[in-house]
Amino acid sequence: MLTLQSDLHGNHLLGALPSHEWQALAPHLELVHLRTEQLLCDSGQRIHHVYFPTTAIISMLSTMEDGSSVEIAAVGREGMTGVPVLTGGETMPNRVQVQCAGFAYRMSAQALKQHFARSDFLRRLMLLYMHALLTQVAQTAACNRHHALNKQLCRWLLIEVDRVASNDLTVTQQLIADMLGVRREGITEAAGKLHDDGLIHHSRGHIKILDRKGLEARACECYGLVKREFDRLLPRLRQAETVE
Repeated sequence: MLTLQSDLHGNHLLGALPSHEWQALAPHLELVHLRTEQLLCDSGQRIHHVYFPTTAIISMLSTMEDGSSVEIAAVGREGMTGVPVLTGGETMPNRVQVQCAGFAYRMSAQALKQHFARSDFLRRLMLLYMHALLTQVAQTAACNRHHALNKQLCRWLLIEVDRVASNDLTVTQQLIADMLGVRREGITEAAGKLHDDGLIHHSRGHIKILDRKGLEARACECYGLVKREFDRLLPRLRQAETVE
């Protein structure tokens, strides 16, 4: 059980809650460690728990009949999983799987629905988050269709470091290829170019961002668009609540 509001600050949505809201939610939140590739909810499966990551990164994956999949959104400390429970969906339309191991707060879907129904603040916060998340999903689809792989890779790396608040990523080139729905050879070539140009350093299972501004300059406009939408929507609500 959580005892201090500062315990919630690892996740931006929980950290945005005023004191009376977090006091209501805290007894229902359990800090859990998530393993890489751990399946949290499969496509079509009923949502029993939602997760608010603090250091973990969770992927929303669209899976095809042949078993291939592609990432449609990444959820880190800025958000949560399981938003369909708040819209009456009850089940996930896509697979929810841990991409990078770490910690998250777990809460029963039923408890969140109950608080969502009676809290104006929580409804406002979650609706704004859903808006930002839908922007990420839509822009990811457009990016995967229209932009070159090297630009997609830059976008993906920037999103990852934003989610974990670190320039060091524990990730394989195969995982990146799986997330982007491309061949590993393409990722190897694109990452090698970024390495040679001094933007990243990559070794087996590890990537370190050396020049973030340079990486942003190489990325497509999709990264900036999604980041601006998250920055525009969520902090504004926190600031407004502080003024009140």
